[in-house]
Amino acid sequence: MKAQIAYSVGAIALTLQFVGCDRDKVSFAADIQPILERSCIECHTSAGEGTTASGFSVSDYASVMKGTALGPVVVPGSSMSSSLYLVIAGKTAPEIRMPPHHEESWAEGRGVPLSAAEIDMVEAWIDQGARDN
Repeated sequence: MKAQIAYSVGAIALTLQFVGCDRDKVSFAADIQPILERSCIECHTSAGEGTTASGFSVSDYASVMKGTALGPVVVPGSSMSSSLYLVIAGKTAPEIRMPPHHEESWAEGRGVPLSAAEIDMVEAWIDQGARDN
């Protein structure tokens, strides 16, 4: 019973971290760039497979905001209009979900989806205006 209560309190605390006043503290440098470096930069850097295919690099803020060869992937203030958020949150066709998590990517040691907390952080950052902070 005590473990259930502790778990519930922990879950509430984590939820509150992303809701209300704490959500307005999302920083590209401190919060978003580490997520991109852990989960995306292997493919989406200068010579990476993802950058070669799409033109999208996550090497720095300017690259993220530049987007792909087809245009921006972040619409400041609107996560639901931002393909970056949509592909990491699984709100697109499975074959374009990022990071890729299919059998080939698993075999290569890639393809672990972002955690719910990381997805929420990216969503909050975009909804707050996708600032370079």
